[in-house]
Amino acid sequence: MKTSLDQFIRDLTGRRIAVIGAGISNRPLIKWLYQFNRDITVFDMMSDRDPRLGKIRDSMSLQGIEPHWHTGEGYLDKLTGFDLIFRTPKMKLDLPQLIREREQGAVITSEIALFTELCPAPIYGITGSDGKTTTTTLISLMLEEGGHRVFTGGNIGTPLLDKIERISPADRVVLELSSFQLMDMLPLIHRAVITNIIPNHLDFHLDFDEYIEAKKNIFRVQGVLDALILNAKDPVSSAFQRLAKGQLRLFNSAPHDRLTTSGRDQGRLWLKQAGQELEDLLHEEEVILPGAFNLENILAAAAATAGDITPEAVRLVARSFKGVEHRIELVRELDGVRWYNSSVDSSPDRTRKTLEAFSDRKQPLILIAGGQDKNSDYTGLGQAMARAGRRFILTGENAALIEQVLKDESQLAGVNFKDIRVEIVSDLEEAVRKARKLASPDDSVLLSPAGTSYDRYQNFEERGNHFKQLVRDLS
Repeated sequence: MKTSLDQFIRDLTGRRIAVIGAGISNRPLIKWLYQFNRDITVFDMMSDRDPRLGKIRDSMSLQGIEPHWHTGEGYLDKLTGFDLIFRTPKMKLDLPQLIREREQGAVITSEIALFTELCPAPIYGITGSDGKTTTTTLISLMLEEGGHRVFTGGNIGTPLLDKIERISPADRVVLELSSFQLMDMLPLIHRAVITNIIPNHLDFHLDFDEYIEAKKNIFRVQGVLDALILNAKDPVSSAFQRLAKGQLRLFNSAPHDRLTTSGRDQGRLWLKQAGQELEDLLHEEEVILPGAFNLENILAAAAATAGDITPEAVRLVARSFKGVEHRIELVRELDGVRWYNSSVDSSPDRTRKTLEAFSDRKQPLILIAGGQDKNSDYTGLGQAMARAGRRFILTGENAALIEQVLKDESQLAGVNFKDIRVEIVSDLEEAVRKARKLASPDDSVLLSPAGTSYDRYQNFEERGNHFKQLVRDLS
């Protein structure tokens, strides 16, 4: 169900509004809402003494934005009597304060949920456990290459609600959507892509089933003219085929006469639109990014955009795309050693896939890993590590878990654990110094943490930027 922007603005009159969290996605929301209603209260767990909060409040004040504030310990105690509550994405829905307000008649939503309700343009939505950001970026670039004006946002880090007035029905909107965002929203998504689903974020969700159900929300209210794009080789998400309410499309698939599909065969990537002849897109060797998973991201984007742009637009982007920051990002080459930042690898499965990309290239590797565990399954990580290299530098809360799975699985890769060098260090600074001493020309040093950043950093971007600065400071 879509709501017009004018109707929503009229409905804001006289409403008491709460915004929980003054983070990246909610600051533009506060600024945008303040134009139409100044009865806004911001709730944030940061204390009044936190310099980050001070900067946020000072910045708003300079723009003439003066909401009410409740911060620090017990910051939600005064969340009462509101009509409209915007939650921060990573906030559990069963908090007593939210339950109480909902029972009293409050509407609880989020910036991204409101945006999808108001957006007049067709929306491409991308979710999954891995590959969301890369696939989102590829789809955006392909649509732009195909001649569309494109707005890209969501979990990729760019809120779009404050740009809603500029978006027309002729534009295209591309949104990366996380399980945190999807779990209490039913967005109308024109083309919904699910890259894959594996156990993830189980430190937040009650269980894997809840995580899966959140992902399903991306296509639950699709209509007959919408499309659901699924990974034919992913056992969990491919099972959603029978739930598709509109057009079904598959990537990582065999060709199909009646479905739009994309896949790989004998080193080539192909696209077959429903009712049309199969078309070669490009050779795998033409793709700059390493790793089979990046080929799959291209196939997902090709299947999603089919019919909206020409295959040539897909081909041009696939040949030129150099990747997204913090995803196997080449930071620099120093004394013949290549330093890579893949800070986004916040789960063992993501690190495993990144290591497989380096194994495919047969590059000597030093791995820096470790972060905060999120109740993840580490099976397969140790085997991938042993296949990729013999030198490992571990730091962070889950360092012991990583070392243990390496001990348990190294023999599966035909490697004796006694031949593996493992260094446990206190922080990223020491890890970079240690890697510098261990590395020789033609080596690659890779940061791929296999854990979240929250043991030491606000997010994986901050962790990756710190790593990059440390590497750039090497002499």
